[in-house]
Amino acid sequence: MFRSEVYASRRARLRESVDGGLIVLLGNNEVGANGPNNYYSPYRQDSSFLYFFGQKRDGLAGVIDENGEEWLLGDDIDVDDIIWFGTTPSVADMAMEVGVEHAAGLAKLAELVGQTLARGGRVHFLPPYRDDNRVLIGELIGCGPRETDSRASVELIEAVVRQRLTKSAEEVAELERAAAIGYRMHTTAMRLAQPGVTERFIGGMIGGIAHAFGAMVSFPSIVTMHGEIMHGSPGGSKLESGRLLLVDAGAETTEHYCSDHTRTTPISGKFTARQREIYSIVEECHDLALGMAAPGVRWKDVHMAVCRRMTEGLQAVGLMRGNVEESVAAGAHALFMPHGLGHAMGLDVHDMEALGQRYVGFDDEVQPSEQFGLASLRFGKRLRPGYVMTDEPGIYFIPALIDLWASEGRNAEFLNYERIKKYKDFGGIRIENDLLITESGACVIGKEVIPYHADDVEEFVQKNRF
Repeated sequence: MFRSEVYASRRARLRESVDGGLIVLLGNNEVGANGPNNYYSPYRQDSSFLYFFGQKRDGLAGVIDENGEEWLLGDDIDVDDIIWFGTTPSVADMAMEVGVEHAAGLAKLAELVGQTLARGGRVHFLPPYRDDNRVLIGELIGCGPRETDSRASVELIEAVVRQRLTKSAEEVAELERAAAIGYRMHTTAMRLAQPGVTERFIGGMIGGIAHAFGAMVSFPSIVTMHGEIMHGSPGGSKLESGRLLLVDAGAETTEHYCSDHTRTTPISGKFTARQREIYSIVEECHDLALGMAAPGVRWKDVHMAVCRRMTEGLQAVGLMRGNVEESVAAGAHALFMPHGLGHAMGLDVHDMEALGQRYVGFDDEVQPSEQFGLASLRFGKRLRPGYVMTDEPGIYFIPALIDLWASEGRNAEFLNYERIKKYKDFGGIRIENDLLITESGACVIGKEVIPYHADDVEEFVQKNRF
């Protein structure tokens, strides 16, 4: 937990950014996995509640009224809970830890909301993403659970996004800790990437590292020889010589700040000539984005520059053809990279995704696209110092997508389908690092950078195998 002054300052800035009314920030409750007392573990607090109120216990809510009066609400645990889970601080003590003057039981929430509504005031809340909180909000403001998203406060969403996007020094230090755990995870996966080892074993080993050195993984780890599957879960398949292992994984610190890295490792220890050709294109795209990212630069423009560089590289190996600008404008490259270049990151690995991507990544100047591939760009607006972005270009050969586009003749003037079809057994390659936007450019977060240049990957694997 940060100093109480950090949370108090955050709440004061939030109050100044919202014009009147009652601000309600709900924490998360425990959720039963396969029974009412067998919870999903570990418990994860709501990120915006964490940001403003800092406490990680379940069943809490934070309230700020229009005069700046603050409440931490929640019911103290009873002796039955103490028997099973041990003693925890009282809600009043937790309030003091984060500089909140008032504490009360959760029933106080209905009273505060009711008083606000009775005098014609607004109740500001963020869109709930859990059904129990949808029901609670609906009961408080008098609407059905399905209506709560549309009743959420855009003013509050935009205020929270503005604050959370720019990371403070304390937050950057946490992100560095997350990156250090990520380094342990990925270098372990690279060392284990040998014929006969299973994807599931590697997934379990790196997940254990995340739990041992932090709080948890920042998202379900992707560990697969089928790198062309965007979210390939680790299975029981044994690694095979000559293939590639793609690992996309990250950790959360005990304060729940995230890391998110991807590495693609040759299982035999060396890239084949064909693998190195494609890997080198992705490597160049990653480093282009790293060099371009800077305050004032639109992230969409970085994405488009990467798409052009990727197209040039794919043309050089005979997979694409024609005018580069026309090809990119048509979205032909999206056959190989159907996702965006990267996303914001912080307390959430996809930072504030629950608040709506249009508020987090876009604005009046840059709006989301509906074009295939570009529609998956999660962030497009101008970068500012303190923003944290992932830089994650990739090239994938997705058999079903290749067959579909080829059957339709889609972008045939730009795509050499005859040659592309010979790559349907290739898999996919992605390289991903986390970037901090500085006053003058961008830097990779983490004192130790996981090897990603092709020569460095081969050298590391060959020298460090278990």
